[in-house]
Amino acid sequence: MKIGIIGAGNIGGNLTRRLTALGHDVSVANSRGPQTLTELAEETGATPVPVVEAARDAEIVVVTVPLKAVPDLPSGLLDGADEGVVVIDTGNYYPQQRDGKIAGIEDEGLTESRWTERQIGHPVIKAFNGTFAIDILERARPAGAPDRQALPVAGDDEAAKRKVRALIDELGFDTVDAGGLDDSWRQQPGTPVYGLREGVDGVTKALAAASPERTAEWRA
Repeated sequence: MKIGIIGAGNIGGNLTRRLTALGHDVSVANSRGPQTLTELAEETGATPVPVVEAARDAEIVVVTVPLKAVPDLPSGLLDGADEGVVVIDTGNYYPQQRDGKIAGIEDEGLTESRWTERQIGHPVIKAFNGTFAIDILERARPAGAPDRQALPVAGDDEAAKRKVRALIDELGFDTVDAGGLDDSWRQQPGTPVYGLREGVDGVTKALAAASPERTAEWRA
């Protein structure tokens, strides 16, 4: 499958490593330009490209950049992508630590991924946002393994969600349907499932235990 990854930090870099190892055709981009991705490209066989080319012909595009950088992504980001392209958003809102106040999230009450969806003008599926980057490399397990970790996945498009869940299964993790994008507050920072290293039952219980209240630690 042709996959574009926008953002080559910890999550983006490790997804590049795993997805190329699984045989996918991966293009990877960051804000500093393809010349800064030579080492990752040599390690993985991924193709370093400018951000505007990351989605070209891609069936899946992963947006894994700081939330404050999302509005700076180029317009027409998905031009040239596969007609049914699925966009995965891994982002989190860290108002005090990194992003500053984002009014749409704090004042309008948008979930973080709903806000991202509006910025890029395309539906997104929220996944990997509470996953430790190292786990992508080290905690993959075959289907049915008793210690297989599960990841929550939220989104409105059921077909797109199935595609993302199938990809996560291929990566070596179970998934739990966390509902629509307006339900994705259940997996945002500060919730019980965020950073949780448990299986399907544990993740399901953690999602159910979440509160929609955004605590002071996660407000600007």
